[in-house]
Amino acid sequence: MTDFWSALRLWQDEELGRALLSAEARLLADIFDDVFGLELVQLGTWGVGRELLAHARIGRQSVIGEPDAPAGADLIASLAHLPVATGAVDAVLLPHTLEFAPDPYAVLREADRVLAAGGPLMVLGFRPVSFWGLRAAASRPGFPPGLRRTLSAWRIRDWLGLLSYEVVSVRSYLYRLPRAPRGSSEAAISSILRRGWLYPWPAGAYVLKARKRVYTLTPVRPRLRERPAVIGGLVEPRI
Repeated sequence: MTDFWSALRLWQDEELGRALLSAEARLLADIFDDVFGLELVQLGTWGVGRELLAHARIGRQSVIGEPDAPAGADLIASLAHLPVATGAVDAVLLPHTLEFAPDPYAVLREADRVLAAGGPLMVLGFRPVSFWGLRAAASRPGFPPGLRRTLSAWRIRDWLGLLSYEVVSVRSYLYRLPRAPRGSSEAAISSILRRGWLYPWPAGAYVLKARKRVYTLTPVRPRLRERPAVIGGLVEPRI
């Protein structure tokens, strides 16, 4: 395990990291409410095991982790070159995955390749214009540890538009400062999930849900060549 993965795992075991993961698991419970199918795949090892997928209604769930990721993944592979058949997955979750990936658009294209037509794709991300985004930009090792960049919801929208996705919803969360929570863990989770444009400052993260468009081919009948009208066996004269 590389140093930044070790640092990230330690951060996720601290109060702030645990509160964030617990809040995101609850948030995804609502997002998964209308997600059905046979196979749900999480790309990236954000969290421990399948804790973010705990409330999903899809029975078969898999977590695919990077080659140097910590234990807990069901499959280790390059996220930009997945050993998964095209269109074989019914739903894909990217929990802060694009922010850690060397080539985020390549990972997004690969997620699109394995996702079946009409399937939902969900992305968790930190907002660049927020206290969390500023903390990440000012931290040399990244914040949380190992974070390479922050990507706005508008950037993700643009990329998904190029891949012919329909954005279904974008929900903001993480209404607290990037520091250890004070008080009970339940209060910390509540402040993370509380809705509002400013409570009491801008949200630090978002969850975007999009659906892969289905294009159907409509057969076009060949136009019959126009024939002149015949009256009594004779061709109708044209004036």
